[in-house]
Amino acid sequence: MREKWIVETKKGDFDGLARRLGVSPLVIRCMINRGLEEEPDMRRYLQGTVADLLDPLQMKDVDRAVQILLQAKKQGWKAAIASDFDCDGIFSGYLLWRAFGRIGLDSRIFTPDRVREGYGLNERIVDEALEEGRSILVTCDNGIAANEQVAYAKERGMTVIVTDHHEVQEELPLADAVVDPKQEGETYPFDGLCGAGVAYKLICALYDICGIPPAEKEELLEYVAIATVADVMELRGENRILVREGLRRLSGTANCGLQALMEVQGLQGRQITAGHVGFILGPCFNAAGRIATVKESFDLLMEEDPETALERAEQLKKINEERKQMTEEGADKAYRLVEERREGGTGETDGKLPDILILLLPDTHESLVGIIAGRVKERYHHPVIVFTRTEEGLVKGSGRSIDSYHMFRGLMKCRDLMVRFGGHKMAAGMTLQERDLPELERRLNEESGLTEEDFCPVVHIDAPMPVGYVTEQLIRDLSRMEPFGVGNPKPVFAEQHFKILAGYRLGREKNVLKLRVKNDRGNTCDAMLFRGAEDFDRFVVREWGETELKRMYEGKENYLDVAFTYYPSVNEYQGIKRIQIQIVGYCRISRKGRKD
Repeated sequence: MREKWIVETKKGDFDGLARRLGVSPLVIRCMINRGLEEEPDMRRYLQGTVADLLDPLQMKDVDRAVQILLQAKKQGWKAAIASDFDCDGIFSGYLLWRAFGRIGLDSRIFTPDRVREGYGLNERIVDEALEEGRSILVTCDNGIAANEQVAYAKERGMTVIVTDHHEVQEELPLADAVVDPKQEGETYPFDGLCGAGVAYKLICALYDICGIPPAEKEELLEYVAIATVADVMELRGENRILVREGLRRLSGTANCGLQALMEVQGLQGRQITAGHVGFILGPCFNAAGRIATVKESFDLLMEEDPETALERAEQLKKINEERKQMTEEGADKAYRLVEERREGGTGETDGKLPDILILLLPDTHESLVGIIAGRVKERYHHPVIVFTRTEEGLVKGSGRSIDSYHMFRGLMKCRDLMVRFGGHKMAAGMTLQERDLPELERRLNEESGLTEEDFCPVVHIDAPMPVGYVTEQLIRDLSRMEPFGVGNPKPVFAEQHFKILAGYRLGREKNVLKLRVKNDRGNTCDAMLFRGAEDFDRFVVREWGETELKRMYEGKENYLDVAFTYYPSVNEYQGIKRIQIQIVGYCRISRKGRKD
């Protein structure tokens, strides 16, 4: 895929700010490139702690929700927590269940059946809660679009608190309290919290009024961190503090289930990063809700016996391995559909993809369509919605978008076609009649507003930097910018004209590429490509031919001359530390400086 490389050229007092903040001028440059221009903002970015978290009572209806919960406790009511089956929903529900238990409010978590019922609150949950004598209903990571279901609960005499972080569709549900930083009239300074983040803010206010020590609030941060990363929220503002502080505590967690999961995943004793959560821990919790039952995730979190926890953790790992295999098979089918569409174009559309890709995988497990949509989006850099058949005549879809397209707003224009839908700018879920798919595709594409430039991923380079400039101290300075993720990507640097001295395939499936490279200044290092080794091989063949690829893998002299965008790191093996680069992108650049 063609990329557009842009070197950021923003100005600032790099040296002065570096002296005052105790970091490299390069870190200052990177922060300015991410929109941080004032010293106090930079200081909070680098040094922010729990003391810098916002007052939860600034959020609309938090005070009202707290009073309702305290009244419920006083009256001896029982609470129903209506959660969701993804990672954010799991940890939102667990947080509320734990907090309610702490103040003496009896509660139980209810979740919808993913296949039979779909996302969000439903009447079955309301009925079961009432049968158990639960008179207060608290939603988490859902509820903002559940107008009919909230009305049903109210008609049956329940007190309802909605906590959510999703976009408001048209009208708010008529709950007794609605806590969602995206609602109209909200004055809370940060609207980027996940569902667990919103639940946590409510809990903080509740604990404060109940006089519970602040340390107990901080014990919950690790759960908020997992949910925030797993739900792919932007790691800016308050989220940055929540995740950083939570990850710091996660390595030493007292939660028996989390300890067990980290052990079976080989993470015991390591400092847990956002990458570990996003690619290892989070998917395990998500997998249970996708292809098994969400109960298995809750059981692990609530388990107090170490041996049983290990058994539960092994089961979650096994479920996730099965999920990964199913995902690979579904993604391959989706790629073929896209290529067939590209090859089947005629006239003006020959070889050109639609702005919005609509794909139907009729036999794919509905819980996997979102992951597959994400894979397709990454490969083709188009907004994608992947559908599968559910009950008779209906299809259920999940979409993933690119920065230049607001998927939720696009779907709002087609809401007359939807049985139900919801989502954000970058992701959405929906159910509709299969017969309406062609009309949905037509309308979304006609009104996309996208141009060819939007389909070319932009790589923002923080600075051109020869690898010889990289030191362990610089890498330590750059690590102060963690956690990295959406909204706070890893810094990207670039250098032209690397000779490739040798290439190696690593990993159980030989899908990791290790290159020994040398720049024009004579500096050598290892360059790692952790995803897309086969794509790199195809790039080499396209630019230099099969013979040069063979010579690269044989460690023989070759004509390869490659430009890399990269992030520096330190590899430690048997006590020996070596600087290496992690490849972000690559291209061929002529010696005159023109990108070929």
